[in-house]
Amino acid sequence: MLDSEWLAECFQLGLLKASFIPPAPVRELRDLTRYRTSLIAERARAANRLQKVLEDANIKLASVATDIQGVSSWSMLQAIVAGDTDPEALADLAKGLLRKKRPQLVKALTGKIKPHHRFLIAELICQIEYLEETVGRIGKEIEERLRPFEEDISLLDSVPGISRQTAEVLLAEMGWDMTRFPSDKHLASWAGMCPGNNESAGKRRTGKTRKGSRWLRHALIEAAHGAARTKNKYLKAHYHRVAAHRGKKKALVAVGHSILIIAYHLLTRRQQYSDLGANYFDERDRTSVRLRCVKRLEKLGFRVDLQPSVLR
Repeated sequence: MLDSEWLAECFQLGLLKASFIPPAPVRELRDLTRYRTSLIAERARAANRLQKVLEDANIKLASVATDIQGVSSWSMLQAIVAGDTDPEALADLAKGLLRKKRPQLVKALTGKIKPHHRFLIAELICQIEYLEETVGRIGKEIEERLRPFEEDISLLDSVPGISRQTAEVLLAEMGWDMTRFPSDKHLASWAGMCPGNNESAGKRRTGKTRKGSRWLRHALIEAAHGAARTKNKYLKAHYHRVAAHRGKKKALVAVGHSILIIAYHLLTRRQQYSDLGANYFDERDRTSVRLRCVKRLEKLGFRVDLQPSVLR
């Protein structure tokens, strides 16, 4: 942790610029969002431990239920902790659409539950519930602190892949004052979401991304995962376009970089996100796409005669 007196001396000597140090409200918000991210990761680890205990007891609940933390699954686990091991009785606790899978549930809940399994399941349930309550309390505190910036949250939330929680993390890590970044390129460089410079003897090699805020990078990659699963959106087309040549991991970083650039312009221009559409790249290079498709069909032995569509 940097000492305040040392920082003051650095400012006086001109070794540091005030623009590099975020204001106190941003630092406090970062503490909250980063702590919440750590708790969410811990909750995921606890859920994985719970799944491992169930597998050890030959309980295959996850193979039938979509979420072992759902209402039905949670009721079954609490019944197991209470001492109920009858698969038929446990399957009767299913609710909603899961009731249609009752035969599969009976088979999945037929296991060998030992006393130490019940103890571990009970402890993990308590840990997960405690973490959920803590995450909820921290979420309310973050929401209260960001109440003056609801418009910024709404602008970021309009981007595919960005949820409100991700928008809160982005705002905490970047800050709400975009004037300290002269351009979107400066922001991408500061965040470490752009290619590094790897040049030697006049040859440019593939440069790895620079080191930046791992919290911001994690949020952007998470948003990229969500954007890649959307339908008929520009960011999904961008992901598949890069993934086809560079691989999925680099494609996620590329989409994360695009989301960061979009966020910068939304906050500076104060306007909602307008999607370019999944067909943007094809429309941009219509001639190249047409020639490429015709060439591929001709290689397959077809004679192609293109006619303009009436609908177009």
